[in-house]
Amino acid sequence: MHNLWIGAVLALVVSGGAAAHEGPHDLRRMDFPAPVAGGRILAVDLHTHTVFSDGEVWPTIRVEEARRDGLAAMAVTEHLEYQPRAADIPHPDRNRSYQLSKAAAGESVLIIPGAEITGQMPPGHVNAVFITDANALSRVNPEAAIRTANAQGGFVFWNHPYWSRQQPDGVARLLPLHQSLIAQKQLHGIEVANGADYSESAFRIALDNNLAIIGTSDVHGLVDWDYDVPRGHRTVTLVLAPDGSATAIRKALGENRTAAWYRDSLIGRPAILEQIVRASLTLAPGGYAEGSKVLTAVVKNTSPVRYLLRVRSPQALYNSTDIVTVPPHGEAQIQVTGGVTPANLSLDFEILNTLVAPRQPLVLNLKPKAP
Repeated sequence: MHNLWIGAVLALVVSGGAAAHEGPHDLRRMDFPAPVAGGRILAVDLHTHTVFSDGEVWPTIRVEEARRDGLAAMAVTEHLEYQPRAADIPHPDRNRSYQLSKAAAGESVLIIPGAEITGQMPPGHVNAVFITDANALSRVNPEAAIRTANAQGGFVFWNHPYWSRQQPDGVARLLPLHQSLIAQKQLHGIEVANGADYSESAFRIALDNNLAIIGTSDVHGLVDWDYDVPRGHRTVTLVLAPDGSATAIRKALGENRTAAWYRDSLIGRPAILEQIVRASLTLAPGGYAEGSKVLTAVVKNTSPVRYLLRVRSPQALYNSTDIVTVPPHGEAQIQVTGGVTPANLSLDFEILNTLVAPRQPLVLNLKPKAP
């Protein structure tokens, strides 16, 4: 259930179409501009593992990866019920991985305490972040652990609800326990993207039940191996918050000010995605083609997302098809015919690598900013 068609189209047009220019930047950094409405776009990874559960690396490596990727925050979410390395790392304190990560991070990355409640369906696997003591969650059954996490002020979300080991047909479904937890405000979010997977059914559940849209790496090995960094990027949640403090991020999660960034696709509610895209893309007039009235329009991208646009405006295009790629921290030039002038330049775009509902991309209009 991946956005494979987006990947295929990106591969076809990444080096063709309208003139595209990529600016100098660190390809692995998740540095987003501030949203139009104020505040910041923060990349956070709320689902990671180390050798203290079934991961392959020491917590300090996770911190260094987060620092290199430019994450604003990372949650440490070791399995509570599944400790396959206990014979080698039998530490009785389930908070130990968080403590080591926090000490290594210092002020460079916000480390969020958390845990993965690892149960059979229902409820399946559930992450609790912004908790105060993982040990208290490990002493009770999964449903009680969810309630304990809530009592600690935690943010609780359903992990990979479409996972084929628990849902053989790969479709996420709300069972009575999930419905009860949502009704009681004990379940606050749902992963629509986990690692290499995207689920339309999980996205629909998020939209229909007012749950936060979450994307995570669920990384076990090295991020660079799993995501081919810097050519790729880990799956993360983008949070719109006034600052990068724990209080601001926790509040933004609770208010559903989130989107998933998965394989260069943005998945979220229309209002959130519009803020992210408008903060990323600007339209400006260039010059006229020599001896003509064909106007060059410049689309500039100040984000790490590679945007794939379809021009929906009626004006005929001169130097490209209607599919335009705008590289990260770069720009694309579109030549527009029909007597368009700098004063009346206005283009409608379908942002093909966004989803505001299953199989439904964001559509918006760009105009040059007033001087």
